[in-house]
Amino acid sequence: MRPTAAACDLALNQMQEVIMAVRIDPAWWTSGRWEGRPIRDFLEKRDIAAVFRFLHARGVSYGAIAALVDVSANRAAEIAKGTRQVTAYEVLERIALGLNIPRAVMGLGLAQDLPTGADGPPVRAQVSSRTYRSPRAANEAPVAETSALARLRSELDEALSSSSVSPRHLELVEESTSEHMRVYPSAPPTVMLSRLAVECLEVQVLSRRRQPASVQARLSGAAALLATMCADALMRLGNSSEARLWYRTAIHAADDSADTKLQVLARAQAAMLPYYFGDPQQTVAMADQALAITTVASPSGALAAAGRARALARLGAVDQARAAIEQACRMFDEAGDDDSDAAFRFPAKRLLFYLSGARTWLGDAKEAYRIQDEALSLYGPRPRVPIDPALIAVDRALCLVRDLRFAEAAVAACAAVAGLPELQRTEIILTKAAQVVSAIPQPARGREVIELAEYVQACREQSRTLAAGTAVLEP
Repeated sequence: MRPTAAACDLALNQMQEVIMAVRIDPAWWTSGRWEGRPIRDFLEKRDIAAVFRFLHARGVSYGAIAALVDVSANRAAEIAKGTRQVTAYEVLERIALGLNIPRAVMGLGLAQDLPTGADGPPVRAQVSSRTYRSPRAANEAPVAETSALARLRSELDEALSSSSVSPRHLELVEESTSEHMRVYPSAPPTVMLSRLAVECLEVQVLSRRRQPASVQARLSGAAALLATMCADALMRLGNSSEARLWYRTAIHAADDSADTKLQVLARAQAAMLPYYFGDPQQTVAMADQALAITTVASPSGALAAAGRARALARLGAVDQARAAIEQACRMFDEAGDDDSDAAFRFPAKRLLFYLSGARTWLGDAKEAYRIQDEALSLYGPRPRVPIDPALIAVDRALCLVRDLRFAEAAVAACAAVAGLPELQRTEIILTKAAQVVSAIPQPARGREVIELAEYVQACREQSRTLAAGTAVLEP
């Protein structure tokens, strides 16, 4: 999978630079210890397996190591396991150079022994510098030429085999993606972006190398899920421009995976961005795209239908919205989903979350209150997904505004925001709370409404302060 958006590619390159700069500490090679012994002992013996395991134990993924030393992530993992040895001098040089290991410690000679570039610094020895014999020389030395061809064939075989990800390595990538999906709903978006950055880099490294079609499809599937989580986290933070690019990458990856369910999921999730930060009409159009490729009922299809219903209600298309609500409920009944809090699952409580918004915008206050009560009871008093109940509570505040209970509405919205952990008080909930203030006529804005407006502003300032002190893509 090759991302088409330049900004996405730039973001991933920045992730790689951060990992390289932050994760590899040159002091490790002089003071670090591994298995009770100085790491220097392993360097002197050129025990690269121990070196790679030493780095991995300090949080450096095999994908990051591979990027640094210019080998495949699969090969880096095999070296660490001891199933592949490193004896080639050129590879040892790349490892020393890429990991900033003092050359002398590994017995590779001094830096000045390396060839230099135009500006003087050492450069890697290039495999392509091998000189080939002329046909005449080949006739004079057929044995040597046959040996060279044998080496070339051996190297080609190695390149083809090392370019494919081992089944276990691919399973580990998918397991790690699943773990991120499990944790994502309960974690602050800034924290998740930091974790997802490392995973995206590893998938990027693997995807840039030749892979069999079946392997590439699975890598693209993992990329689609990771990119969708990045997009959703950026949306929650209010960074709609970057979120839009990441959703684009997610859709591209899902299409590359040839998995129809993933293609529906990526489009259904992307449709949520314009609902919160844009034109709800775009949500309807994108949801229509997701539904158009839905061949069988699925939770993601039900999500697309529910998101479409909510957007239509917000646009004031009453009859269409009511028909869309029926469609969403019908698709949910056909597809079903268990009561999971993992990312991108669509259990009953999430369906109710979307229906709460639809009924609120339709002005069906009585039905909206009922749905909200049912949804909040399913999420429970200590929800693992705190943002959803908070957004439902703000839906209720908007219903209270329609019932002209302005002070009560402001108090409810304020409590919904305050009930979230500080890092979860992001722009997605603050924008919706601000809608409560905007919906109340100016002459009716009493003390509670003014306090809500001031609290939203204070939270925004605090959010900017936290963001300024947190590198969102820092692994």
